[in-house]
Amino acid sequence: MELTDKVVFISGSTRGIGAAIALEFAKSGSRLILNGRQDDLPKAFKEKLDLLGTEYHYLKGDIANEESVSELAAAAWQIYEKIDILINNAGITNDKLMMGMKTSDFDQVINVNLRGTFMLTQPIFKKMLKKRAGCIINLASIVGLHGNTGQANYAASKAGIIGLTKSIAQEGAHRGIRCNAIAPGMITSDMTEKLSERVKEQILSRIPLNRLGQPKEVAKTAKFLAENDYLTGQTIVVDGGMTI
Repeated sequence: MELTDKVVFISGSTRGIGAAIALEFAKSGSRLILNGRQDDLPKAFKEKLDLLGTEYHYLKGDIANEESVSELAAAAWQIYEKIDILINNAGITNDKLMMGMKTSDFDQVINVNLRGTFMLTQPIFKKMLKKRAGCIINLASIVGLHGNTGQANYAASKAGIIGLTKSIAQEGAHRGIRCNAIAPGMITSDMTEKLSERVKEQILSRIPLNRLGQPKEVAKTAKFLAENDYLTGQTIVVDGGMTI
């Protein structure tokens, strides 16, 4: 798929991986529909988009809320009367050991990460089917592949996204719609910056490339998946070799 002038809708795109994905597609000349729960995009992020001459719109909306996400999907489609690429990036964590995890802790993460992805994708997928074209990219995690201590809720949500991705790929293929997932490993973020040096060393010891990933490296993978018209139903791991 040629990305120039393509309409790309990215949920959870005010910072981190979502913002990096937005900038990567902006550099390719795509038109962006961005989303978050705050009133507007951060000033520094807007300045970067403006410098690139990017055409973009920002829609406030919470993908965990059924009414909000329905309105969000409708509003996003209405801007250009199409969405060429949907990237489901919005997600949260609420880490606790299984023995201390409440049902509400589990439900909160599932509702945002998995149910929210489903609710945002379904109405847009229906419209893509009618147009016989579209690309969907879901952000999963290596935790969804092998689990992780203290992240039963997060692992379940991301494993669910991988299964959802494969099902959408099968259902959409006959109408020219592709769906793939990205499973990042340890990526530099606000959260990783707060880790102690001891914890960082423990993490790095498990990564053959001996460094954390950068958001832009996940973003480049999203661009690759959008451009390659013969890839669907795949989960691309971006983890520096952590799952080898």
